[in-house]
Amino acid sequence: MPPTPLPPDRLLDPSTVAVQLYSLRERMADRDAVLADLAAIGYRAVEPYDVLADPAGFRATADSLGITVCSAHAPALGDKRKELLDAAGVLGCDTVIVPGVPAERFASREGLEGLAADLNAAAAEAAVRGMRIGYHNHGFELENTVDGRHSLEVLAELLDPGVLLEVDTYWAQVGGADVPALLGRLGDRVRYLHVKDGPVEPASPMTAVGGGVMPVAEILAAGTAVEWRVVELDECATDMTEAVRDSFHYLTGAAK
Repeated sequence: MPPTPLPPDRLLDPSTVAVQLYSLRERMADRDAVLADLAAIGYRAVEPYDVLADPAGFRATADSLGITVCSAHAPALGDKRKELLDAAGVLGCDTVIVPGVPAERFASREGLEGLAADLNAAAAEAAVRGMRIGYHNHGFELENTVDGRHSLEVLAELLDPGVLLEVDTYWAQVGGADVPALLGRLGDRVRYLHVKDGPVEPASPMTAVGGGVMPVAEILAAGTAVEWRVVELDECATDMTEAVRDSFHYLTGAAK
């Protein structure tokens, strides 16, 4: 059965929809072909996960296809931060998002305070370059609680104003959050969403957006300060290129 279309007032402007290239990691050995396929689908932005892999060549191909880099995942809390920020600059990217940290850093207030200090320091260094730092969650940031609240929410309060969040909506729900309500509480801190769908069972493959049980329309409505909606499918029950294509069409209402 085809998915129920989004209401017209929830359809997204295609210029605000990107794709996380990790979804297509098994094809990224032929990077240029992947980018060409995404451009043909209608994507005009991507989120790379390996900024050190030939950033100049990536930028040249992306520019030729009319694709921008809306953000990039990179372990910017480590000792390669300068190199990573340099590469992100070559890509034309102004936002570098830390893709995750060990779960124990979300197990206590002390751990959260230390993580916030690290993210704030990275953000101060990035700001000198006109860049921003963000953090991307998995499930444990919601499963863990501090002072009776999701640890991700406590972290948000400890961050400097310039540090943003990229909420992975699927893993937040797996972690036990009511995602629309979570987005409402986090407010302007959330500037990016990872939009994905599926059965919300950690061991089961995901589906194209619209094909699972995620409350996609409600999530899109709740992210009032979101700049980019990034399609990401960690694993999928169908061909991944078809899934990211179907996700784009579902979110934007674009004709297939």
